[in-house]
Amino acid sequence: MMEQMPTKWNMEGALLGACSCDWGCPCSFNAPPTRGFCEGCYVWHVEKGSYGDVPLQGLSLAWAGQSPGPMHLGNVSSIIFIDEKADAAQRAALETICRGKSGGPWTILAAVTARFFGPKYSPFELHLDGLNSTARVSGLIEMELGPILNPVTGQAEELYLDKPTGFTSLRAALGAGRVFRVTSDLVYDHSGKYGEFSKFSYSGEPSN
Repeated sequence: MMEQMPTKWNMEGALLGACSCDWGCPCSFNAPPTRGFCEGCYVWHVEKGSYGDVPLQGLSLAWAGQSPGPMHLGNVSSIIFIDEKADAAQRAALETICRGKSGGPWTILAAVTARFFGPKYSPFELHLDGLNSTARVSGLIEMELGPILNPVTGQAEELYLDKPTGFTSLRAALGAGRVFRVTSDLVYDHSGKYGEFSKFSYSGEPSN
């Protein structure tokens, strides 16, 4: 009997993020979270990609987490949300990826997770326009990004973080989460804190 080869996958698209920290997000610089704890969320929209021969383009997914301290110390509670329009094969592929079994940023997110909820299948409503993007996941996640405004002039600041070692993206536009709420197994509202928008490109295959 021939041994089955690991399934290779890839995806690229747009990523929205928001959290409880001050603008800039200390985690980006390996510093402790602003308020001692971290509560945040990422929303991905796949513009192109596949898991083996299973197409993933057009689908969205999200991760929300709550950490009592710096995330790298572990003890994180996390939830995975997957686009309800995914068919059975797509759901199986995204579940495998999101549980950290195939590489990509979810390997790191899964490694620091102590309590896992989900996956939850929900409708996604996205408007993608850089730091003017919005995301809603069936009343469970609400995210509306915006630029950071100069406190004197009120003008929008243009700020970017280039991080070749970044695990979610290599270049992010830094902004604010004008609206940011999670209402599920985890509940928090950090509207007016940190937000970001980036493009992502990932690939991987299951580990043995």
